[in-house]
Amino acid sequence: MSNVTLPSISSQGSLTKYLIEIKKFPMLKLEEEYTLAKSWKEKKDINSAHKLVTSHLRLVAKIAMQYRGYGLPIPDLISEGNIGLMQAVKRFDPDKGFRLATYAMWWIKAAIQEYILHSWSLVKIGTTAAQKKLFFNLRKIKNELKLINEGNLKPDEVKEISQRLDVEEREVVDMNNRMAGHDHSLNAPLKKDSNLEWQDWLVDSGTSQEELLEENQEYKFRKTILMNSLTVLNEREKYIFKSRRLKDPQSTLDDLSKHFKISRERVRQIEVKAFEKVQNYIKHLMKDKSQIKFLESKKD
Repeated sequence: MSNVTLPSISSQGSLTKYLIEIKKFPMLKLEEEYTLAKSWKEKKDINSAHKLVTSHLRLVAKIAMQYRGYGLPIPDLISEGNIGLMQAVKRFDPDKGFRLATYAMWWIKAAIQEYILHSWSLVKIGTTAAQKKLFFNLRKIKNELKLINEGNLKPDEVKEISQRLDVEEREVVDMNNRMAGHDHSLNAPLKKDSNLEWQDWLVDSGTSQEELLEENQEYKFRKTILMNSLTVLNEREKYIFKSRRLKDPQSTLDDLSKHFKISRERVRQIEVKAFEKVQNYIKHLMKDKSQIKFLESKKD
């Protein structure tokens, strides 16, 4: 994967050129993505890996733009996001049932966020849970209060934000100042004499990856995880679990007792045991960074 070469991006001036260049790489259809991913996973074919990476560079740029208000150069954010993308491609398993874009989003965001935290040297101002909460939520709250384009916050605004996030007012002011760096607007023109905006180069004429992802993404993700988790159950446990937890209306203990010719209490015990198995499987899966790493993280 270290041999994969990408379009260079090193300064604000080269950003325009970079966005134009990555738009030339076509997005992949499901079948093509699967074939390339299998080729990389099984044969370590570097050309397949290259196509997987380059076809998702626009996704990285879109995600990086979401962090444009954190006072760091966009090219740097994109570069870090690209590293996250390559890590995702390296670990992606197409047989898990996810599209690469779904899987890669977590890795991209994680790489960018880690870079921001390190670049800000948050060690100097604290890395407590409260500080991180402020870091990841200040822009969202400012947006809710319609203050996203404001510079210095007013005392009452600082007070409200500090109360909502349970942090000191001085921490809000300090963080806001750090985040008030060079915020390159998506609506800014590419060139002084151009009618095109930055965001125009991130849009594809067809349905974008993000649009495809956002359509029932959360539902599909949860359903896939749940269906995978059922593989840890035997047939009787699976039947009872589905009947009691997934079926609407759910089957009664009495119904299942008659079906399996066992006591109602025994049905209840099997249901509880099955639920614990599924729960433990999901917990383990969500901790497996090489397989899921999905964030949602919080949704930003």
